[in-house]
Amino acid sequence: MSGALAKVVYGALNLVERRCAYAQGKGYGSATVAQEVKVLKRFLREPPRLAVDIGGNVGEYSAELRKLGRDLDIVVFEPSQTNIAKLGQRFGSDPRITIVPCALSDAAGAATLFADAPGSGLGSLTQRRLEERGIAFDTAEAVTTLRFEDYWRGQLARRPLDLVKIDVEGHELAVLKGFGEAIDAVKVLQFEFGGCNVDTRTFFRDFWHFFKERGFELHRITPFGAHEIARYKSREEYFSTTNCVAVHRGRA
Repeated sequence: MSGALAKVVYGALNLVERRCAYAQGKGYGSATVAQEVKVLKRFLREPPRLAVDIGGNVGEYSAELRKLGRDLDIVVFEPSQTNIAKLGQRFGSDPRITIVPCALSDAAGAATLFADAPGSGLGSLTQRRLEERGIAFDTAEAVTTLRFEDYWRGQLARRPLDLVKIDVEGHELAVLKGFGEAIDAVKVLQFEFGGCNVDTRTFFRDFWHFFKERGFELHRITPFGAHEIARYKSREEYFSTTNCVAVHRGRA
């Protein structure tokens, strides 16, 4: 096979590989907020009363959650001052949406939020290396961090957590470790996994064990709905934006 032909064949196979992965939900994680909330709702027996949006950015996910009902309380955690202002403008008149201007992690304290621009959706507590994409993480902002368990005990009075979404650009596992006993109050939890986890050196296997040891089933959101991941395999380590759902069958 000539070099030119081999290049064409390889390109075609690469395209097929990406399309097959996408159909499985691997890499199916951008601009899919409506589908994500729709999938989560199907796991609940009753209408949700409390939802938590961790990494709220400018509020697209919370706005979709609001469509689930006017009686739903929504707590949004967002550390970027640029986005906090936008969230206030967007939801300031909604008495059931609480905006908490902090990042969540496994310890309370202070941290630095890095990004390519103020308010960027790529903002992370890790200064990512994205030179291959022509992106420089040269914007830094001092932020406050909280453990979710502390907030849940104090401000939420240990309420049941119907829906939780975590999208914090690679620090999802740290946030989960900060849940402490609050994880036992969760019914359905969505988290993102992808390229950010390369920078934070966290793997899908870490999430798998975290949730399985606590009685959750894991699913991946696909273009066709939720697909249960019945057991861990190394091929689940797919570092392109993918949305996963942990469901506690005893509560959801």
